Amino acid sequence: MPRLLSLLSAALLTAPFLTAAPARAEVPKVVTDVAPVQSLAALVLGDLGTPGVLVGNGSDPHDYQLRPSQMGALSGADLVIWVGPELTPWLSTVVADAGGGDSLPLLSNQATPVRRFADGTPDPHAWLDPDIAAIWTGVIAEALAARDPDHAATYRANAAVAQARLKALTAEGQAILAPVKAPIAVGHDAFGYFAPRFGLTISGAIAEGDAHAPGAAHLTELRAELGRGTTTCLFPEAGADPRQAEQLVEGTPARLGQPLDPEALMIPRGADLYAALIRGLAAAIADCAAPKG
Repeated sequence: MPRLLSLLSAALLTAPFLTAAPARAEVPKVVTDVAPVQSLAALVLGDLGTPGVLVGNGSDPHDYQLRPSQMGALSGADLVIWVGPELTPWLSTVVADAGGGDSLPLLSNQATPVRRFADGTPDPHAWLDPDIAAIWTGVIAEALAARDPDHAATYRANAAVAQARLKALTAEGQAILAPVKAPIAVGHDAFGYFAPRFGLTISGAIAEGDAHAPGAAHLTELRAELGRGTTTCLFPEAGADPRQAEQLVEGTPARLGQPLDPEALMIPRGADLYAALIRGLAAAIADCAAPKG
């Protein structure tokens, strides 16, 4: 027996120590406001997770009513990524009341160049510039890395890949829209970031801002602009009644273009949405406004 105890003691002394594996942080639960932001967040998360999105297909983000299940998702979120109160003012109070995780309003990030409407209010449609989208992927990666250091390298690597793809997407869109030289008009003044990035000139919009219904004087002015013959096409807003746009172009040299969907209300959700959004806008504009033949 003493010899057996001696052998056991020797075995224990020479055996490798077995220690518990260090606990790994869970991937943060992410909720986003609108589909373009969800798409960018999905690019950064990659295979680690799928961000939720609050505003559903076909819904107006400016005036949206959350369902009780969405309030539950917000309260359980570790990180709420949204454009900011400039796009979804109703979300400010909801995020505070939900008592969930951190809030990441992208438009207020100091690296984001903010364009303003004619009345001085910030234009929230900054995602329509892929260069700004690239900035936002980096901001999202750092926010995720701060919450989940174990996967920080993955978030940053995913963001770097996304940024390279966004740079290529800008070049692709510029090539599609290069033939468009004449001004265009749109249904909604949402293209203040998109137009300069892709070399477009916007001569007017049916709705001048997110909170403004067009007045009679403004519509008369827009119709006069269309009648001058310098604006090639008027593009209605996706999801809006096209009859107003049809009436405005009737009897003018301007053509009626396809409805544009700057908020991606009609595009399937997911990581591929952002590229589909930019390509779709470029193709629709070029189809009407590029010289034929």
